[in-house]
Parts: sequence; C-alpha cells; structure tokens
Amino acid sequence: MFKAAALIVLCAGVAGAHDVITTKITWSKEMSRLVYKRCGMCHRDGGSAFSLMTYDEARPWAKAIKEEALERRMPPWEAVKGFGEFKDDRGLTQEELETISDWVEGGAPEGNPKYVPEAPKQEKWLDAAAPKNTSEVDVASGTKLDAPAQVVAVRPTGLKKGESVQVIAARPDGTVEPLLWIYQYNPDYQRTYYYKKSINLPAGTELQMSPAEAGKIALFASAKKSAKATSGGR
Repeated sequence: MFKAAALIVLCAGVAGAHDVITTKITWSKEMSRLVYKRCGMCHRDGGSAFSLMTYDEARPWAKAIKEEALERRMPPWEAVKGFGEFKDDRGLTQEELETISDWVEGGAPEGNPKYVPEAPKQEKWLDAAAPKNTSEVDVASGTKLDAPAQVVAVRPTGLKKGESVQVIAARPDGTVEPLLWIYQYNPDYQRTYYYKKSINLPAGTELQMSPAEAGKIALFASAKKSAKATSGGR
C-alpha cells in the first residue's frame, strides 16, 4: 500500500513508543485484518513494497499510514467511491478510515497477539488491462457513440498526472450515467476499472468529462455490441 520513498519524509512523525493508550482498537483484532485485506497484496515479504504484515513492522509507520489513507493516496485505487459501481473496489471505506485514525490517535496499541489472524496468501491486485472478448473505444469529452455499447470496464489512457476528472455518459433520452471519477491521477497506479454490471449506452450517447481538456479514457464494450466513436465537435 505504501511506497518507501514516499514515506521517508514522514518518519519524523512516527508515533512514539510510549504513547498513552486511549482506544479499544488494536492491531491484533481490527488493524491486522484491515491491513491484510487492503495492503497485504503489496506490503508483504516478497511483495512490491516493504512489509506491514506484523505489528513490529507496521507500528513505526502508524502516523504515516493514517496520513496516506486519509489523503486517499493509499491504497492506490484513485476512483472516488459512489461514482460508478466497480468490482473489487480497493478503496478504503469511511469506517475503515475511522478505524485507522482511532488506532493511531489512540496510541496504536498491539493488543493480545493470540487474536491476530493467519496472514492471507499472496494475491494479484490488478485486473487484466483489457477484459476478454471486448472492443476498446478511446473517447474524449464530447465524443458520441455511433453504435450501441454494452460497457464492462473503463481505463484512463491519456490523463495528466495529478489531474482529477469526472466522466459521465449522457444518453439521448436525457438520462446520465456516472462512469468514473478519478482523484489526483497517478500513472504509476494506472488500472482498468471493471463495473459490477455492464452499462448499456445506446447510439448517440455523448461522453462528457470535467474538466473537458483532462485527456482521454478507454471504454471496453462487449464484442457482441461493438461501438465506435465520433467527435462531438468540441
């Protein structure tokens, strides 16, 4: 979940070893399970980042974990919750953010080690860049589809680093479908976002981005209903 280089400057803010304990949230019960679920795919021995799998490993980074989590920099999901319904959403819930904050501000206690669950097996956290049996349509703000599309996934392709952008689909009947809201885009964490359910976009649907000049995204549509895109003239 956290890159070491991004956290070196935060070491000065590491929680002290003798903080007064004012919380019932402990590593052994709540925090270990949260870290295993949200961070363990990268932050483990042999993973892509330093390990946070034990209390001794995670405790020195307590305040840094809180800061990165509250700023939504980690785990690297970037899609704003509630704007599009995605499978395997890696973003932290509000409850999880509160758990982290309470644990850190309450002294980051360990608790009884006997309650620590078994560490999860290694898992792959990135889905395939292109879903199987789909066609890819690159779109910018103002693009209109000239054929129906059953969209199963979306992927940023030409956004600027640090850009925040909302993408919606405006159907000809006046209904609007939220497709993706990226917050502070980082190409290092680029991924394809798979929808829980495919989205039906009829011919004539216009893709709108805010800000309009943010860049492009790729829509992946079922090969059975392959769409093409035409410029909206913007």
